[in-house]
Amino acid sequence: MPASSMTVRAVNDRIALDLLQGQGPLTAGQLKTLTGLSRPSVADLVERLQTAGLVRVVGEAGAERRGPNARLYGIVADRAHLAALDVRTGSVSVVVTDLVGAVLAEATLPVGHGAGPGPADPVAEAAALLERTVREASAARLHSVGVGAPGLIDPATGELRGTSGLPAWHRSLVGALQQRLPATVLVENETNLAALAEQRSGAARGLDTFVLLWLGHGVGAALVLEGKLRRGASGGAGEVGFPPVPGDGLP
Repeated sequence: MPASSMTVRAVNDRIALDLLQGQGPLTAGQLKTLTGLSRPSVADLVERLQTAGLVRVVGEAGAERRGPNARLYGIVADRAHLAALDVRTGSVSVVVTDLVGAVLAEATLPVGHGAGPGPADPVAEAAALLERTVREASAARLHSVGVGAPGLIDPATGELRGTSGLPAWHRSLVGALQQRLPATVLVENETNLAALAEQRSGAARGLDTFVLLWLGHGVGAALVLEGKLRRGASGGAGEVGFPPVPGDGLP
């Protein structure tokens, strides 16, 4: 069944936004070349994105060029904000950015080691840290929160599964954030996220198939085959199983 015109427009808009985010401001002519779309289609998508408040004119392509063809279009960076949490066994780090990845605020806090009379609540500590960092960043439009954590992700539910050697509060964190925040909260295995980062802008850029080996308290791996991250039927593709690493730590 052929895709509807609405679906085609949505796909084209997403491709253009990905290009603008990854390569910076572009002219309509550059978008035409990179997307393979016709000039009228590019003009239509630029108009749609401008109307939606996602794209605006940010300059011209050169001092000698003038007019519509020289206009550079860029993403409206403060249209929404993103947050990322790096969850460790005893700490949480938070980064808040705009839509083009500029860091607006960041913080790190040991969790689960409260000095008060009662036991510390790592989930509450992590959620409070995120909320404070969002306020410091003046991120009024928090769109999405990405959580990177060790352990396996259940492909059916998208939730962290119980894993031997990891604290139980990891599994409760995502649900707590979903209840407290008006934003989409997603969780992914930390090694898989590292592989995606390397594929996008690191050592694996331009590679369709590679393995990233993760050395920490244990050993794990992420598999990217034919351009796609492979998690496996149970979410454990590439996971060696958290075997202990001899010695007190990595050199």
